[in-house]
This record gives sequence, structure tokens and C-alpha cells, in this order.
Amino acid sequence: MEILIALGDVRVEAALFDTPTARALYEALPIDSTVRTWGDEIYFEVPVYRELDETAREVVQGGDLGYWPSGLAFCIFFGRTPVSGPGEIRPASAVNVVGRVKGRTEVLKTVPPGISVRLSRP
Repeated sequence: MEILIALGDVRVEAALFDTPTARALYEALPIDSTVRTWGDEIYFEVPVYRELDETAREVVQGGDLGYWPSGLAFCIFFGRTPVSGPGEIRPASAVNVVGRVKGRTEVLKTVPPGISVRLSRP
């Protein structure tokens, strides 16, 4: 399931995995929200309500897309967060890993908090 993430002028293509949480996100598209940042993580609220599932992780990889049940949020991980240990990317708490950014994630460092974000089908 391909998606487009538009963060102001920044556009990122991504793929969602075939999981119940990822399918719920895909069915809710398009989603409009406001960017928040936490270290090198972008996250934003989405109208999807899911519990942690078998994909849940407390440490993720750069480029992973997550759903954070505690904040009803979609997360894009591209570097260290304030709670990351050496050599790891750690969310605030466990997230369902729902997909992956296609290509490089360095452009995400230019995305400021407070701008509009849209998740859509390409």
C-alpha cells in the first residue's frame, strides 16, 4: 500500500505493510494534521484507534513508520529521540511498525513543527 506524505513543501513516498493497523490507516486516508517533532521524529495525530499488536517495538530503525497508540499518532522516525540510547532510535513508548519511507530521510530534518501534513494515496 503506497502512500504520499506531504509535510509543507517536503514530499515523501512510503509503503505501508500489510497489517491490521496499516490497513486501518490506509482506509482512513486522506488524513490532514499538524506536525509535531521530538528529536529526529515527526509525529501527528490521526483518526485511527488501534492497540499495540505483534509489530510493536520499543526500538525502531531510521525510515520506519509507526503508529503510537498512546498518542493516537502516526510517527516518522529518521534519527535519535531524546530517550534514544547509543546507536538506537527509541520512541517515547512502544509503537506498531506500520511501514517504511522509500528513499533517503535526510530531508525530514528540514521539517519544522506546526506545519500542515497530509497523508494520502499517490
